[in-house]
Amino acid sequence: MNLSYVSLPEIKRIRQISDPYKFAAVFADVLRINELYMIRKAGSGHPGTSFSCTDIITWLFTQEMQNPNEKDANLSDIYFSSKGHDAPALYALLIALEKLDFDLLHKLRVLGGLPGHPHVETPHMVTNTGSLGMGISKAHGMVLANKVLGKSGHIYVLTGDGELQEGQIWESLQPVANAKISEITVIVDHNKIQSDIHVKDTSDLAKLEDKFRAFGWEVARANGHDFKALKGVFTRFKTIKDRPQILIADTLKGKGVSFMERLGDDGLYKFHSGAPSFEQYEAGLSELVGRVNARLSEIGQEPLKLETVDFAPRPASQNPLKLIAAYGDELVKIAHERKDVVGMDADLVLDTGLIPFKKEFPDRYVECGIAEQDMVSIAGGLALQGALPIVHSFACFLSTRPNEHIYNNASEGTKIIYTASLAGLLPATPGHSHQSVRDISCLGAMPGLSMIQPATEEEIRQALRWAVEKNQKSTYIRICNVPAEISYRLPENYKLEYGKGVSVKEGKDVVIISYGPVMLEQSFKAAKILEEKNISTAVINMPWLNVVDDSWLKEAVTPFKTVVTVDDHYVHQGMGEFIAARILQLGLAPKILTLGVETLPECGQNTEVLKHHKLDAESVANRISEVV
Repeated sequence: MNLSYVSLPEIKRIRQISDPYKFAAVFADVLRINELYMIRKAGSGHPGTSFSCTDIITWLFTQEMQNPNEKDANLSDIYFSSKGHDAPALYALLIALEKLDFDLLHKLRVLGGLPGHPHVETPHMVTNTGSLGMGISKAHGMVLANKVLGKSGHIYVLTGDGELQEGQIWESLQPVANAKISEITVIVDHNKIQSDIHVKDTSDLAKLEDKFRAFGWEVARANGHDFKALKGVFTRFKTIKDRPQILIADTLKGKGVSFMERLGDDGLYKFHSGAPSFEQYEAGLSELVGRVNARLSEIGQEPLKLETVDFAPRPASQNPLKLIAAYGDELVKIAHERKDVVGMDADLVLDTGLIPFKKEFPDRYVECGIAEQDMVSIAGGLALQGALPIVHSFACFLSTRPNEHIYNNASEGTKIIYTASLAGLLPATPGHSHQSVRDISCLGAMPGLSMIQPATEEEIRQALRWAVEKNQKSTYIRICNVPAEISYRLPENYKLEYGKGVSVKEGKDVVIISYGPVMLEQSFKAAKILEEKNISTAVINMPWLNVVDDSWLKEAVTPFKTVVTVDDHYVHQGMGEFIAARILQLGLAPKILTLGVETLPECGQNTEVLKHHKLDAESVANRISEVV
């Protein structure tokens, strides 16, 4: 396969176009060509939201801002995206303006390259984003700091329209207006589509201009792809000296590639995340290049010359686990049996296995949008009235944003099932905002909450059944979304038992205790490597993350001189430390080694990130052999 991009010499040629409007039209599509290249090469990204904002940031950086994003300048205008998913657009722009090394164009979502969401370690990234809703508050703090430090400059913050469902956005509006902070301009990338569906079908924004004006902001609305309209709004905003400003920029998600600008036939948007297929890539590239060349021809310029590289897509897993599919299937079966089950989602229906449930039980499906705190409190109300809510989101958001609300539900003694997908270190490509390696510590002490991470399709079915049918209190089910291939097997007649693990490999010298398909597989492979070094190693699957049966634990670890735990989580306050503490409290005295994530998780391809954190099979085996 071949992938194509626009080289720096060609970009420099484009930058010489003197008419600002004609330049911006060509330059923005050149950026989209490179964004498409970056996302297809990385194998993941967010093309829809990147394309929708490209015209806006093109105009801001090339026509409006002074010393954009120069941290050391006394006068520097600042831009950042509060949503962060559109990082490829900003990266492509900064590369084209020679603020980032051009070689980084080839290193999206690889270790040592450009992270999936913005991180301050990347030059000209002024804040970490990807966790939604924080942008206006961050900008408020930046203005306060500028005043304290004697600096000046305007701050432009881009938000998504789906992001407006986050409560913090609305909390942040009034204080900025009260303080008459005119140095902040917020731009709403109003492309009308959130992750999967139209924004209006989740939480209709209705009279958005009136809402913002009611908070005391100067408000304008314009076509976000019309450069003359953008110029007019920003010129007017610069005359406003007594209040902050908001531009509602009407845009198209996927702008520039016609088939990316609409929902699919099934009513779901297909290009929020992930990479387009190779056929889609070629079609999108052809459309973008054709439009650029037509515009270049109109101004007497030569057509675009593309650089082409060979591309070998990573081989797909041959027989991957389908945990999410198995979970969704079992949920539908349970819902047929129990009329009290209500499925709840936070704008992630494609990733949480809820599509079959939504189709089968539309009256018992609640789409809460990007508002996890609201969702969890709605679940609390459902539970108080006798329903059984099953709440879904990514683990990184479900464990943190509504943490207080989960505690409140726990204090009421109700039963709620929290299903957290995208859990653990992998996938590593989105970056640390989406890598959930702290949720065990965040929720492990919740009264009455049992935490489980299944390692096979059958175990996830049993875990859901246990949570619904046997557990009288609440359950947190942690699910890995990586299409993992496994070589271990659970016993043929395995039954999930509260607080107990199960052996997947026998051994005499060392026992490794782990959970979930990623770390259990690395542990299983590490045990095989250790066998070659004459270190007989057992492996136990321990799906219970914050509970353990003491009698089982004592029996399981007593035969071994060394006990090793491997966490898909930070070592600190993970399952390993919990198990280690119980071993010591039982008066047992093996040597204990706790392995897991020990630093901020890196962004990159899965295999390289596992190796970087020394959690791949070879590294685990080496660390164990050093101790033994």
